[in-house]
Formats: sequence, C-alpha cells, structure tokens
Amino acid sequence: MAENQGEVIRASTQIKKSCLRLLAHREHSQKELLNKLLVKGFDKEEVMGVIEELARQGWQSDPRYAESYARHRISKGYGPVFITYELRKNGVDTDNLEDIVQRAAGSWMELLEQVYTKKYGLDLLLDRNEWAKRSRFLMQRGFSGAMIGALFDHLNIKL
Repeated sequence: MAENQGEVIRASTQIKKSCLRLLAHREHSQKELLNKLLVKGFDKEEVMGVIEELARQGWQSDPRYAESYARHRISKGYGPVFITYELRKNGVDTDNLEDIVQRAAGSWMELLEQVYTKKYGLDLLLDRNEWAKRSRFLMQRGFSGAMIGALFDHLNIKL
C-alpha cells in the first residue's frame, strides 16, 4: 500500500511539473492542460486534481488565459465573435467571457477599420458581388453583420 501511495505522489509531482512547465511558456486553459497531459499518458483523474489545485493556488486561471488569448487574436485582426467561439472551444466558459473579450479590445470599430483597409484600401464604390465578398471576409474574421454595416456607413462605402 505504501508503495502504491508513493507511485501516486510521484505521478502527481510529474503532472505538476509538466503543468508548470507549460504555464511558464504561456497561459493555458484547464482543458488545454488536460488534453496535453492526457496525450503524455497521465491519468485523467490525477491530472484534473493537479489542475484544480494549481487553479486554487493561482498558477492557472481560465479568465487570465481568456484575456491573454483575446489580446493575441485581436493583434492578428480577429473580431469578438471569432474570439469568443475559440475560447469556448478551448474550454473557457466563464460567465463574463464577453466582458473579458470586450475589455481586451479597446475599440472594435478601430480594429475592424484597420483589418478592412489593410486588405482592401479605401474603394468607396463597390458592386454587389464585391460588397458581399468583403462582408464575408470580415464575418469570417469574427465581426458581426451590424459591425460591418456600421463600418461601411462610417467609410461611406456604397453599392
């Protein structure tokens, strides 16, 4: 029995070291840590116990991960719909997820305008097909239809 308990402690120590090594490089969600450690062959129950303990100690935080992830994706030109979807896919499901993403952005309209002008410049007269193509691009980047409509109004882009 003592030998079995020693193995559990050693496994727990290895799991904790692996988690801390991953967290030292960048923030990770609990789901990401779990998936990476399961691939390494650790037991799911043991991993969850260690991850929960690290979260209680402040080493791991899903809201902190969400802020970091949102800032990174915003710097790449992605909008709130896309970022929120990816965070939920990565296991972040806090009550204030939309608030976290909103705080990270500053101004979505400025970002949207930067993304648009970088790709298309400032053509003000578009045919219907080009307007639809540009709208689809912005939607795929995670901006809502209302935001895109407001951008086109702001830039005086006409069909």
